[in-house]
Amino acid sequence: MGYEILGLPLIYYLAMLGKVIVVFLFVLLTVAYATYAERKIIGHMQVRLGPMETAWHGLLQPIADGLKLFFKEEIIPSQASKLVFLLSPFIALVPAFIAFAVIPFGDTIEIAGYKIPLQIAAYYDTAAGKVIDVNVGVLYILAMAGMGVYGIVLAGWSSNNKYSLLGGLRSAAQVISYELAASFALVAVFMLSESLSLQKIVADQAGVFGWYVWKQPLAFILFCICSVAETNRTPFDLPEAENELVAGFGTEYSSMKYAMFFMAEYANMVTVSAVAATFFLGGWQGPTPWPILNFVAKVYFFMFCFIWIRATYPRYRYDQLMRLGWKVFLPLALLNIVVTGIVVTLFK
Repeated sequence: MGYEILGLPLIYYLAMLGKVIVVFLFVLLTVAYATYAERKIIGHMQVRLGPMETAWHGLLQPIADGLKLFFKEEIIPSQASKLVFLLSPFIALVPAFIAFAVIPFGDTIEIAGYKIPLQIAAYYDTAAGKVIDVNVGVLYILAMAGMGVYGIVLAGWSSNNKYSLLGGLRSAAQVISYELAASFALVAVFMLSESLSLQKIVADQAGVFGWYVWKQPLAFILFCICSVAETNRTPFDLPEAENELVAGFGTEYSSMKYAMFFMAEYANMVTVSAVAATFFLGGWQGPTPWPILNFVAKVYFFMFCFIWIRATYPRYRYDQLMRLGWKVFLPLALLNIVVTGIVVTLFK
């Protein structure tokens, strides 16, 4: 392992490849079984069983659904823009996975005498004695979150269907409206941490009472609600409102192309849950001595909240959605920045 590439030991590159595989499998399995968990949890909340037939308590239902969708006939509308129509699901899905590259999911571990940080886009600088990561990791996450909506917009446009187009346009307006408020909610955390590095943000939250959720409760609430809107989840699932738009941007899709949009939705849920855990709940720091367990538990807690909200609240009207984003959440996020700036200036 003494070989070096671009000044870094070979083991760093092997470790990075291993981290990519582990994170990819984690997100993929979470996406698969989030569908199962959602059906079971909402089923029990509504006093019914949910999936029960495929294996014990329906545990193999996600695999059965995947096989069914994989072998279903794929239909492409004759008047669709075929290239864009086929590429759109990939454009929606890929950013949801690659956004995870800058999120630290554990502490540094030692392999063959080298320290390996549990973060894909990071390495341990022996000379400096610290972890070097992407120092603008938050901007990278926000950029990837904005990229995913292109897949939905292009899917709506390329389908040559008025319902699909309206769903795509709704999604674009929704993401712009709520990503502004979500981004401003995170700005308050930057002001306290004085860094855009996720490693630094996590390190500043040592101890349960050091978590930023206690120092920035309004930012936490705003980010959580805006995350629900950004992922097109109930009660903000207007881009695919069945009673208005058939299935919105996904109306003309079938087979695995249809499934990929839902994979993107659940992958985005995992990503925003990881971001919320990192920014407000101390990331991998927590009450147990196993950092990865702390991180995964927090991510799954937020995933459960997504499902709980879906089982509880009815869908908003579109005018209510826009009014809430622009006239309530955005002013509150800006006010929070102003108050945080005053507090930081006076007391820090």
